[in-house]
Amino acid sequence: MRETIQRVMAAEDGAARLVAEAQADAEAFIAACRQGAREMEEESRREVRRRAEACMETAGAEARREREERIRRASADISLDEAQAQEAIAAIVRSVCRGSP
Repeated sequence: MRETIQRVMAAEDGAARLVAEAQADAEAFIAACRQGAREMEEESRREVRRRAEACMETAGAEARREREERIRRASADISLDEAQAQEAIAAIVRSVCRGSP
């Protein structure tokens, strides 16, 4: 009887060790998964940021090209004689000087 009790207790101890080892393995696995998820999230954020910056740069360049094209077309439509040009320059200077403190 004593031997049976000792075997049962030894089996319980062995089972408890197995459960503790399995729990430690599971916790290590979960920690590794969480770390991997954090790294993937960070990489995804970097990629999204990189793509957004590239889009913004492209949009800015396109806006500059469009603005330059509009200015070029508008300036092609403007034809001033010398007197009109001098009057326009004087008006611009007056406007700028009034805006200055």
